[in-house]
Amino acid sequence: MSRRKHQVAVLVLEGAKPLDVGIPAQVFSSRPSMPYTVRVCGPAPGLVAGGDGLSYHVAEGLEAVEHADTVFVPGYRDPATTAPPAAVVEALVAAHARGARLAAISTGAFALAATGLLDGKRATTHWHYARVLAERHPRIRVDENVLFVDEGAVLTSAGAASGIDLCLHLVRRDHGVGLSNHVARRLVAAPYRSGGQAQYVPRSVPEPLGDLFADTREWALAHLAESLTLEGLARHARVSARTFSRRFVEDTGYTPMQWVLRARVDLARELLERTDLGVEQIADRVGLGTGANLRLHFHRVLGTSPTEYRHTFAARAET
Repeated sequence: MSRRKHQVAVLVLEGAKPLDVGIPAQVFSSRPSMPYTVRVCGPAPGLVAGGDGLSYHVAEGLEAVEHADTVFVPGYRDPATTAPPAAVVEALVAAHARGARLAAISTGAFALAATGLLDGKRATTHWHYARVLAERHPRIRVDENVLFVDEGAVLTSAGAASGIDLCLHLVRRDHGVGLSNHVARRLVAAPYRSGGQAQYVPRSVPEPLGDLFADTREWALAHLAESLTLEGLARHARVSARTFSRRFVEDTGYTPMQWVLRARVDLARELLERTDLGVEQIADRVGLGTGANLRLHFHRVLGTSPTEYRHTFAARAET
């Protein structure tokens, strides 16, 4: 018997930004290959005035939030001076109380902040509004230097593009790396960017260097089973190890070897989900050598064992 699909509600508030609205609606699109269904709603059915010259005609009001497993609040204009309607705040609090997951894209964090559910937690928003969010809600630990923050049942992300990273993160969390990579390919998006990656680099990076680093990352992904070192990666990128390491952290949020380890664990996840290979075979294929080494790093990164991960996500793939 097939499992009930995860219900996603995208709550459009006045002044909503079109890209912020479209990202979760497209990532979690209602299609046969996806274990999600999406409903776009507003404070009430009808026309919602949006930002950037667009408006939205939504068929549903807050009743869609009442039945959702995940509620997205896209960013909206003038968050520092525009409080969300009381009915919206009440609906979000009620959804959280019954166990729904709440996620904000960009300035949608202000709507979540108004509920009090971010108090005492880390959160982020678009860097331009981070200081305002911190001033208006001093109990929130605002971090403007990350792409998204996962606090379990409440998540926030930075500018619009980071909403893609947050959505893919949730797909990985729900259904594993295989489905997340499938969605990323459909979107022609990077399959994984660290939540801890900086929102922006305050100075320009020479484009040829960036191209070389992208080529080096692709090369590394094709050679994960081999011995990869900082010196070898820098040599492929044709820069010094010191320069490579510094620029790599700025670009990805990870040191080169941390990134390699994450890539190996992600490949192991996909092999666990999609093949019947044993742990020792997988460890060899992803460059971690032994099953014991794979188990060690798998637990450090994901907090679970390869066997338990396979049991969880292979079972989901079969439903």
